[in-house]
Amino acid sequence: MAVFMSSLDGSIVLISLPAIFRGIHLDPLAPSNIAFLLWMIMGYRLVQSVLVVAVGKFGDMYGRVRIYNAGFLVFTIASVLLSFDPFRGGTAALWLIGWRLLQAFGGSMLTANSQAILTDAFPKERRGFALGINQVAGLAGMFIGLTAGGLLAAWDWRSVFWVNVPVGIVGTLWAYFMLRDNGERHPSRMDWWGNGTFAVGLSAVLVAITFGLQPYGGHAMGWTNPWVLAGLIGGVLLLAAFVGIELRVTDPMFELRLFKIRAFAFGNITRFGGSLAQGGLQFMLVIWLQGIWLPLHGYSYASTPLWAGILMLPLTCGFLVSGPLSGALSDRFGARLFATGGMVLFGLSFVGLIFLPVDFPYWLFAALLALNGIGMGMYSAPNSAAIMSAVPARYRGVASGMRATFQNSGTSLSIGVFFSLMISGLAATLPHTMTAGLAAHGVPQAIAEKIGGLPPVSSLFAAMLGTNPVQYLLESYHVLAGLPAHAQAVLTGHTFFPNLISGPFHDGLVVVFAVSAGISLVSAAASAFRGTGVAVDSEKTVLPAASTTPEKENA
Repeated sequence: MAVFMSSLDGSIVLISLPAIFRGIHLDPLAPSNIAFLLWMIMGYRLVQSVLVVAVGKFGDMYGRVRIYNAGFLVFTIASVLLSFDPFRGGTAALWLIGWRLLQAFGGSMLTANSQAILTDAFPKERRGFALGINQVAGLAGMFIGLTAGGLLAAWDWRSVFWVNVPVGIVGTLWAYFMLRDNGERHPSRMDWWGNGTFAVGLSAVLVAITFGLQPYGGHAMGWTNPWVLAGLIGGVLLLAAFVGIELRVTDPMFELRLFKIRAFAFGNITRFGGSLAQGGLQFMLVIWLQGIWLPLHGYSYASTPLWAGILMLPLTCGFLVSGPLSGALSDRFGARLFATGGMVLFGLSFVGLIFLPVDFPYWLFAALLALNGIGMGMYSAPNSAAIMSAVPARYRGVASGMRATFQNSGTSLSIGVFFSLMISGLAATLPHTMTAGLAAHGVPQAIAEKIGGLPPVSSLFAAMLGTNPVQYLLESYHVLAGLPAHAQAVLTGHTFFPNLISGPFHDGLVVVFAVSAGISLVSAAASAFRGTGVAVDSEKTVLPAASTTPEKENA
């Protein structure tokens, strides 16, 4: 219930963004509003990446079920508050972003401890199956949210937040009365310096990536912004200081000694690589479907969010089939075969997507999505089971948090990298193509140049938000009504903007999918070095002693 609710919320908000922007009266093409869109998408990931290890450590110290139950409560309260947005415009967006950050805090408490609780509850020969079911629930929530978001948003944008409330109430009560904490507790001192440097350093990097995607000083993106550069450099330096601190303290927040366990180290390396390859995929597919393929096939921009969710269901189906099956089989035969083979299939699906034309036959697109889901399903549950079974029982909370940090950080970094590649490709060709296309249909040259000179990210996100950017901009400049009827029909139709953007967009997709394929195959090679993959008796595993004594630390 917890992972279903948490992942449902992330995807239901993504697909409902068009209705949310319309509901709070926020202009999707205003460059100043790009930040609101990015924070609605990435703010949740940022908070989870930063906090998930800390709340996993709290679970080891104070009880995993106690922290988990508190996460259900916080998540539900934030869902209620999100639906009562009393404002309009930018203020309304800030309200939503603020409560989404609180919601992410609750989600961190859930995701950091759920796998640790399952590992405590199941014997090692059944953990792959249990974690497979758990991860299937998470992915099912993600892609059911894509469909449900389109349906609910058509009724009322606030309803996309209401859907979590009954699940949260039932889950909070059920967890409080039914869950029993049978894990070990190990009270320890709080690692304040470690927590501080990690939180500030990782936040600085992820915030800098978010602002780096926004236009700055006449550039299509903000990577030359001094604040972005300061955030990236300062964040990396703080994370380096964090590693030094964690190697010296007695009770570290991030238990680096766990990386001396081979299955844990290679499992997290491949998890980060898989998230880096996959993280931007969902957004690229949504933009591809909503901005190009669906309009080319006669769908109105207003209906594209719902149909994009429906057309991506083969990805869910592939994961739903392979996840529990590979988890159960890995309990018997070990994780390496399934995790490595799954990552290879995952990478091959990206190779297939590279050669897919922009206006693809749907059956081939669906087959590649299904292959992608099967590969990730084969990989995810065995890999998580291998990670959690390899660590000593007392470290399961922090180990689960570390695994989630690698996953969330990889996803956030992936979104930044993939959007940057796409926007830079569009910036090289789209302004000239847009200007020439508009002028050829009677738009005054000065207006055509103004529209063509707008940041490409605005047009990209406008299509993602279910808006025809050409029609919207021509109306805002008050030139549409003065054009001949034929020109109006062409410019505001379903095919002008998709045909305009399809060439540059496809060039960007080739680069994005090639990078994903390369990362996936490297991750598959790393997975092959994890060892036999047979679960060890983690209750008997003893970590090497810390590098310093309490007396040295206090001194």
